[in-house]
This record gives sequence, structure tokens and C-alpha cells, in this order.
Amino acid sequence: MPFITDKLKGMEQKSIVLHSESQVDIEGKHLVTRFRFKAEDVVEKLRARIYGQDEIIDRLEETLKIIWSDISDPFRPLYVGLFLGPTGVGKTEMIRALAEAIHGQPEAFCRIDMNTLSQEHYAAALTGAPPGYVGSKEGSSLFDPSLIEGTYSKPGIVLFDEMEKANDQVLQSLLNVMDNGVMVIPTGEKKINFRNSMIFMTSNLGAEEIMEFAHDTLKGKWKRLMYPLHPKYWGKENLLQGIVQSKLEKRFTPEFINRFDDIFVFNWLEKEGLNPILDTFMASLNRRITKYQCMIKLDESAKEFLLKKGFDRKYGARNLRRTIRKYVEVPLAAHLSNRLQQDQAIQYIVSNSGDALAWKEEIL
Repeated sequence: MPFITDKLKGMEQKSIVLHSESQVDIEGKHLVTRFRFKAEDVVEKLRARIYGQDEIIDRLEETLKIIWSDISDPFRPLYVGLFLGPTGVGKTEMIRALAEAIHGQPEAFCRIDMNTLSQEHYAAALTGAPPGYVGSKEGSSLFDPSLIEGTYSKPGIVLFDEMEKANDQVLQSLLNVMDNGVMVIPTGEKKINFRNSMIFMTSNLGAEEIMEFAHDTLKGKWKRLMYPLHPKYWGKENLLQGIVQSKLEKRFTPEFINRFDDIFVFNWLEKEGLNPILDTFMASLNRRITKYQCMIKLDESAKEFLLKKGFDRKYGARNLRRTIRKYVEVPLAAHLSNRLQQDQAIQYIVSNSGDALAWKEEIL
């Protein structure tokens, strides 16, 4: 049967090609790995997007090297990590940057917003309805198996966002996923495999208490100064770790906490850390307005104005984004409305004029 023989030969050749592609030369030796990404390249891209969290990125690099080496337990997810800390410091952005570095798309991950699962009966939305209930025959759930399972050469990425807002029953349904890497849809006819997945969970636990310490008022500064004397924070590496750790143990059970490979506490952003974030936001804005044949250039006075207005330890980079919207995007939209019929490329030079920013046009 020549057709079948040809098929078998083709499959054999394809297998040889895949095997040869997985040979990686390291100091004259060959290491077999199925993963087609380099941890160093991924980390370089993370550092270009995420600021003020170098220690966490260093730890993620170690994890990526373990995954790349393909030595993880085959009966568990590749990784399960928890991101804690203040709002607006890059927890979710870290996942977007990781997805883009590995898969080429910042949205190439399965995201579950846990604030939508705050009631017990919403557990069925996560895993699907049990037998006998409406929708049970469809076997549908919030999960996207293609994003979760990834490919043979690249891991899937899953994000459970704002875990503290989920109902306890929902959290309970995730224990088997975190431990064994498999979720069985209640009908029993379908399984979702998380064993080729990097699972991340985020939480803003302690955010309200963190805000009390974040204020630059006399009270806030005094609280930051005196926190090491409080017995609740003894033995903690820093203020944020102390606040978050106590909240974590109150909200989640020991068996849930014990299933994480790593628990990271993100630092709050300081003013000097906002400089590269401002540059990133402005570079993104300039890319979006190229269709109008124009660009924006901030002089040093304008940058200092935006950093001063946008710095807020409580709200992180999100407050800077709002500041850019108010002082840059709003006046920019007014300028662009007059450019719809113009063909000349121009540059807007923006400077500080006191309580606002001054705009000057230059023809390029």
C-alpha cells in the first residue's frame, strides 16, 4: 500500500526534523529540550517593560530556565506563582510582557477575572455546570484550552486576577489544578490539562493598609518609620511583605498557600522609577499618532511636570497614566482635530508653563 507507506515515511521524517530542531548546542554538547524560547531573551524583554521589580524578574528567570530545561514534574503545572503588592506596580503587566516575549502577542494568555466569581454559584461558570443543571451538556467553561495548554514548544500562560475577590468554593475548585495540573469538567467527559502551563495569580491583599503607609503626610511617614517595632511585622524583610503576609494568611487556607511555587510581593513605585515608565507611555502614544504624521517631544520641564503630578505611591503607574491623559492626550486631541486636512509632518514640542503644558509646533 504505497499511500500508507509514503505517509509513514513522511511522519518519520517530520519526527526526525522536530528532534533535530530540539538539539541545542551548549559548550560543544547537545542538550535535548522541546521548548523554543530562551530564558535570557524573555527576561531582557521583561526588564524593558517592567520597572522597579528586578528581584522578582531575577527569580522568574530561574523558573524559566527550569521550564526550558524540561525537568519539571510532568504531573503538575510547569509553575504556580502568586503576585502580591500595591495596585499599579506591574503585576498584570508582567504577565502581558511574558506572553509577548514567549508567544509574540501580549494577550496570548488565558485570563480569568476572579472578581466576577465572588458568589458560590459562580463556581459553575469557571468549571461548567454539573450534571442535571442547565448548560451541563455543553461542557463549557471560562477557560480557553488552546491558551492554557500552549504548544509542544511553548508553555501556556494562565492568569487568575484579583484572587482575594473569589468565593471560597471557587478557590477550592482550583486546588486540584494547582496540585495535579488537571481540571475535570463536572460532566466527566472533558478534562483541561494545565501540565504545560505557567499559572499566575494576582491579589491586592493589604492594598488599603498599604495606602495608609504610602501617604507622604506626617502620619504616613511616621507609620513607615515605626513599623519595625510592631510585633506583627517582626521577621519580615520589608514593610510591604509584613503587611501582605498577614493579610494573605487571613484570607487563604494553609493548603491553598502551600500549593504555590513562589509568592512575590511587588515593590511600590518611587518617583525616580517613573522616568522609564513615562518614556514607555509616550513612545506608545507616539506610535498611535503616526497616522496623523506628527509626534510629541517632551522637554525636561514637561517631564518633571508630569512626574510631579503623576507620582502617587498609592496608585502606582496608573496615576501617571491618568496624568498623561489629562495633560497630554486631551490637548493633543484638540490639536489633531485641526490636522485632518494637513499633509505636513510636524512635531509638538511640549514644555511646562506653570499649571499646564505649553504646545509648540515645528514642521519636520
